[in-house]
Amino acid sequence: MTVFKVGDMKCAHCASRISKALDAAGVKYEVDLENKTVSIDGCSHCAASAKKAIEEAGYTPTEA
Repeated sequence: MTVFKVGDMKCAHCASRISKALDAAGVKYEVDLENKTVSIDGCSHCAASAKKAIEEAGYTPTEA
C-alpha cells in the first residue's frame, strides 16, 4: 500500500475531484479528507498512475 499526503486537499469538493480522477485511472484507493491522505492499494505501477491522476486533477501528492 502506498500513502500520499495531499496537503492542498481542503474540502469535500477536493476529495471528490481526486476520487473521480482515481476512478478514471482505474486504481483501488481510499481518500481520508481529515488526514489529507490518499491510500493506494496495489503495485508501484498503480501508485505511479494514481500520483499522475492526482496531479492532473490539480493537487500535489507527496509520499507519506
